[in-house]
Amino acid sequence: MSETDANTAGSGRGRPRPARRRILEAAARRFYADGVAATGIDTITAEAGVAKMSLYNNFSSKSDLVRSYLDARHEEWLGLYRARLEHADGAREGVLAVFDAYADHAAFAYTHGFRGCGLLNAAAELPAGDEGRSVVRAHKEEVELLIAGHLEELLPDRPDEARTTAEHLAFLLEGAMARAGLEGDGERLSHARAMAAALLDRL
Repeated sequence: MSETDANTAGSGRGRPRPARRRILEAAARRFYADGVAATGIDTITAEAGVAKMSLYNNFSSKSDLVRSYLDARHEEWLGLYRARLEHADGAREGVLAVFDAYADHAAFAYTHGFRGCGLLNAAAELPAGDEGRSVVRAHKEEVELLIAGHLEELLPDRPDEARTTAEHLAFLLEGAMARAGLEGDGERLSHARAMAAALLDRL
């Protein structure tokens, strides 16, 4: 398929999708299902229905594509969190909205099943010092900061406790996500949310 075809071909419904978006969507599916290292450029271009040149016209390298995937995954999670936050009533519910957003991610209809946090999965495959690992670290730090912000609102006179509790809840969330990935469903995330709610009620 030519680059022109790749830029005008659609998904069978709705408006056509640009080649860059189709490549990124295909890469996201394959990276999550099969891993970053195991997924080659030929696999991605075949699934996206584009020529290899089209990929390199949109991404400078596979590493660039991986970073774009990680950035997109981060933005996807933020979208889920913001949607949950719209219905959150107060700081306590704001903290739980973070847990709910992780559960929402786990509930996606993954073609080959749920495998845990796509960001951490990718980071585990990248070498130390790789820019992609910095993207994942920034995401995890932002999640903890979001929790901390809600806790600071909940505990305005106890800033140290708010920060410590935020770290505690971030560890609880990440541990639950790791177990959920191993077990292939979001049940551990439901348990973690209940634990977080109980802890918040004791503050």
